[in-house]
Amino acid sequence: MESEGLHMSIDYVGSSGIILSTEQKAALQSSLVILRNNYKFERVLFWGKILGVKNDYFIVQGVGKDELKERKTLYSQDCIHWGLLPVVTTKMRNECSFVKGRFTGDPSYEYEHTETAKVDNQDGEKGEGGEEENTILIKEEDRLATTIEAIDYDVRIVPRGAFLRTATAAVKKNRSFEGLSVADSGKLSSYFHFRDPVLFIKKSLLQKSELDKAIDFLDPIDADVPRGGSWSIHFERGSGLVTLRSLHWIGFSFFHVPGTRKYGYIYVGTGNKNLDLPFML
Repeated sequence: MESEGLHMSIDYVGSSGIILSTEQKAALQSSLVILRNNYKFERVLFWGKILGVKNDYFIVQGVGKDELKERKTLYSQDCIHWGLLPVVTTKMRNECSFVKGRFTGDPSYEYEHTETAKVDNQDGEKGEGGEEENTILIKEEDRLATTIEAIDYDVRIVPRGAFLRTATAAVKKNRSFEGLSVADSGKLSSYFHFRDPVLFIKKSLLQKSELDKAIDFLDPIDADVPRGGSWSIHFERGSGLVTLRSLHWIGFSFFHVPGTRKYGYIYVGTGNKNLDLPFML
């Protein structure tokens, strides 16, 4: 959610049990302004919090001119001093997939993973020379970066029309966006994954004629698997507020005030995906 007006926006997700202390709000309000100036960001978003055993990680993201591609992620444990997370690589994703359980809260902590591989014998016969063990050290800082990337890919969402793609393929905020209607805000098809589109959804000619290429360039969340069971949607304050909660990543909450430009999301959780969801439905 936007760093500007954070103390007010956080109240919209209060029903999900997400709160910040007065000290944390005050520290964030001042430090994020400094962060934006130091890194020359267009905007700074408070992403949320990863809960650790010893300490928690507060996460923010800085956005450049292209809202989708120019993004940097930073973390802090005191809401004042911030460190830049590394860019996620394929190697990091593969190695971090072996790590399970809670975060420790120490970014320099190293997990150990032992791999067993068969080696060739002296005659060159493959796999006949016994087994060899290799120990891989995985930094918690790398695991934090890959977890945030996975959460963003799965559940970072925006209302339809909030962003548009220009003729140069850059993604920018839509200044003419005035919010969803009450009727549309209750439909999953009105919300899009804010990521590079990956799905090819077959649509009828009638449906295609209703699409706007400038704003309908993202994947709708109503196609998420399992269909109809990935999200829970609720109206609050009558019809004055709609909240969506992810059932894949417990702790992710999105809010939108229908008829206004107010929307945002936050994640507060352990950073572990709910892999049991298909068996819970």
